[in-house]
Amino acid sequence: MGSMSVSFEVTQSVAIIGGGPGGYEAALAAAQLGAEVTLVERAGVGGSAVITDVVPSKSLIATADAAVAIAGASDLGVQLFAKGKDGKPLKPEIAINLSAVNKRLLALARQQSDDMRASLVEAGVRIISGHGRLEDDNAVVVSTGPGGTDFDRIEADTLVISVGASPRELPSARPDGQRILTWTQLYDMRDLPEHLIVVGSGVTGAEFAGAYMNLGAKVTLISSRDQVLPGEDTDAAAVLEKVFKRGGMTVLSKSRADKVENTGDGVLVTLSDGTTVEGSHCLMAVGAIPNTRGIGLEQAGVQMTESGHIQVNRVARTSVPNIYAAGDCTTFIPLASVAAMQGRTAVFHALGDVVIPLERRRVASNIFTAPEIATVGWQEKDIADGLIQGVVHKLPLAANPRAKMMGIKDGFVKLIARQGSGSVIGGVIVGPRASELIYPIAIAIERRLTVDQLSRVFAVYPSLSGTITDSARAMHVVDHAIYGA
Repeated sequence: MGSMSVSFEVTQSVAIIGGGPGGYEAALAAAQLGAEVTLVERAGVGGSAVITDVVPSKSLIATADAAVAIAGASDLGVQLFAKGKDGKPLKPEIAINLSAVNKRLLALARQQSDDMRASLVEAGVRIISGHGRLEDDNAVVVSTGPGGTDFDRIEADTLVISVGASPRELPSARPDGQRILTWTQLYDMRDLPEHLIVVGSGVTGAEFAGAYMNLGAKVTLISSRDQVLPGEDTDAAAVLEKVFKRGGMTVLSKSRADKVENTGDGVLVTLSDGTTVEGSHCLMAVGAIPNTRGIGLEQAGVQMTESGHIQVNRVARTSVPNIYAAGDCTTFIPLASVAAMQGRTAVFHALGDVVIPLERRRVASNIFTAPEIATVGWQEKDIADGLIQGVVHKLPLAANPRAKMMGIKDGFVKLIARQGSGSVIGGVIVGPRASELIYPIAIAIERRLTVDQLSRVFAVYPSLSGTITDSARAMHVVDHAIYGA
């Protein structure tokens, strides 16, 4: 038999609620397969990931990284001086124009959103601006007019829900957009906060605490656990905490914020033990809530968890056969890359294309702190907990020649291989651009490569990726049948 292409007797129709990474990819994939596609989006194509979350926050972090690079340039022999009136050299201070930074990153976000919209229009996707909700399991109703008076009804064979999530708000610390802020409200600040208190030391809290510290603000991080980044690799979290403290951040561990008040010219945070912390602004980074309320999911029979997340299987299908869900509103991993893959997988499955069920262990994720922390696959904790038999090898980046040239002192590469076979099953990289360096390890896991196969790949000398091959070489599996025991 020759190769078969997907064809439909009748054109299939797909309606998607939410135009973030999940809805965007679902729309593109459906259009590619010849379906009639309608996308409903209330804020703008790209969703919060592009407009208020991932894109602006990582742009802010890039600015912070640039500030650190300039500050550290003197270690590499680059000196910045200006002449004063008397001709004597002055050492210039690094200043951050926060309103210019915010203006740039919101423009970048809007540009990314516009580019994504253009791609959808080019692919033939019909985009409707408005609030979408389900009507039964085969129709979406969109309120489009002011106050939601005009209605559009779209019937479709397949529905994809990708409505995302919003910052979780605590009643005792209500964000007001002035002093008490969620991560979507940070970009209205005209000046660098004098003293930013960050409540929550998960990924979002750690990223923003590090970024504002590197931009020059005084930062206090309130962490309810004994270490920042609970749930992440403990060695990686330890490196980050050391870097935070070295940079002047105050890290209050095992502290829980009970109440946050706007005092008019600042904020007062009361901890559960009664102590208080005063600052100029407070960022609440205490998780996210899925945007699944009031959009007709219950009436359509879609199963959800108590937290409001939509139950999905590994092909992003819900409990209703023709309804799929993707992204942060689902029970899967809340990452933009995962949302995009879920969106594609959902459509491929619904329209009869080849589909590979999603596997949690193959998802690479990154925390955009400085240094970055990238992880993929099984972790050291899994081995300690007896979930899998593995061998761990960790090499510091400081010993790498390229790292020495760049002045990198912090970070490491950790490889995890299966005991016996030597297959690569996990990895952690802590260092600059760890988000790029994790890719070869992700490929090794996806393609079931052994440490020996990974070590045979040529890495450029000198390069940070050389530490990956060094790690793999150090884990060489000697086949005693060949060499004699």
